[in-house]
Amino acid sequence: MAEPSVVAAGEEPEERAIEAALRPKNLDDFVGQHRVRRQLSLVLQASRMRGRSADHVLFSGPPGLGKTTLAMIVAAEMNAPLRISSGPAIQHAGDLAAILSSLSEGEVLFLDEIHRMSRPAEEMLYMAMEDFRVDIVVGKGAGATAIPLELPPFTLVGATTRAGLLPGPLRDRFGFTGHLEFYSVAELELVLRRSAGLLDLKVNSAGFSEIAGRSRGTPRIANRLLRRVRDWALVHGIEQIDARAASAALDMYEVDKRGLDRLDRAVLEALITKFGGGPVGLSTLAIAVGEETETVETVAEPFLVREGLLGRTPRGRIAMAPAWTHLGFAVPAGVFGQEPLDLFESDPDSAESAAEWAPNGQ
Repeated sequence: MAEPSVVAAGEEPEERAIEAALRPKNLDDFVGQHRVRRQLSLVLQASRMRGRSADHVLFSGPPGLGKTTLAMIVAAEMNAPLRISSGPAIQHAGDLAAILSSLSEGEVLFLDEIHRMSRPAEEMLYMAMEDFRVDIVVGKGAGATAIPLELPPFTLVGATTRAGLLPGPLRDRFGFTGHLEFYSVAELELVLRRSAGLLDLKVNSAGFSEIAGRSRGTPRIANRLLRRVRDWALVHGIEQIDARAASAALDMYEVDKRGLDRLDRAVLEALITKFGGGPVGLSTLAIAVGEETETVETVAEPFLVREGLLGRTPRGRIAMAPAWTHLGFAVPAGVFGQEPLDLFESDPDSAESAAEWAPNGQ
């Protein structure tokens, strides 16, 4: 069975080959996500022992953590062919019916960004997942006729970055749901060691640590940075990549020690230098950095909020104290994030008030 290739349109053949080579082929090679991996292994093993298709599987989590790779692994572990599509590509029920009617028994259908599928297609998918049947409507108006079409048993693997947008009836029809978490630096080092071996790169432990620390907890970013460091080392004639070489390469690509890129720093610098740390509205902030509002909100903000560098308040975005420090600015008094809150600190006024309300003066 030929292995499917999942890459963005327009990538060079060499990049496509590298991307395919770096993807783990089975659960044993997959690094990290121990809880999801252990649970998924049990589901697949039980399905093989029963001699049946695996239950439908839903993977959720931020981009770049391995949802597509796990879908490929599901097909490989079940020794089944893999069909790949995406939610945005299925805008009509007829689009989904064409895909479902061409599936073979036991085939794995992977739908990326499944939450973006059209509502009519979602409703058709309910019956297909539960009863392995769809109704094809022929004709229009009073003369329309629904023809039931039986489907062979198949496994649907859905992937979503926004699980909250999935309708409850669709989410409930998945037999197994796995939420993928961000990777630790130690786990990313394991990912990079495996990738470096496949790319025949010589990198020492300090070099792996330097790249992993700038990878934002995401294997996809780690592998991309590793390829860019490889290019830098090749041009500069460096045979073994150490921390100094990795740092110089990533500095050239404007990825700093915490993994912030040009857009991340532009957002924080605009907040601090133009708006005094905020609060400022999202649209105003986007104009200040010359980007679309959606780009700032979906590309930059999630990582900055997770790192405690940016805060989202009802009045707008604010720069937290670590953001001032990271960019080399003095932190003004009163900026959020300076001191951890003492939840048990006594307040004299509160104590007096509590004494007044205590029964019998107790």
